[in-house]
Amino acid sequence: MGIIKGDRSVEIEASIETVFAIAADIDNAPEWQGSLKDVEVLERDAERRAVLVETESDAKVKTVKATLRFSYEPHTAIRWVQEKGDTKSLIGWWAFEELRSGLTRATYGLEADPGRMLGLLLRGPAETAVRDFLLGNAAEGLKQKAES
Repeated sequence: MGIIKGDRSVEIEASIETVFAIAADIDNAPEWQGSLKDVEVLERDAERRAVLVETESDAKVKTVKATLRFSYEPHTAIRWVQEKGDTKSLIGWWAFEELRSGLTRATYGLEADPGRMLGLLLRGPAETAVRDFLLGNAAEGLKQKAES
């Protein structure tokens, strides 16, 4: 079992500022990001954005816990890296591009090394299903939230 990585883009009928604000509201991400079950913010920056967060995610075959450190590039990107957790390593990102006024492309990406134990659960078709589940839920969830 190797690295699980991929990205998914969606076009959202909303301003780049609106889309970024929704994605940056980590506290409320479980409402729209299907694989994210729970978050607990441990640390915030001067702008009150979450920078250190404990998460529980549904990885289809197992609930995965992680402590993630976030960084922000308003209004173009949000990045995170796992500091500790059930996977060997995890990095992720959102990238935002204004296509025209009121239309934003949002790209969600992940790169994870599940490690030996979790990797044993993620073989063959299960790996593809987990990747599609994690990537698709975040991108489509953000689109639905921003357009509602």
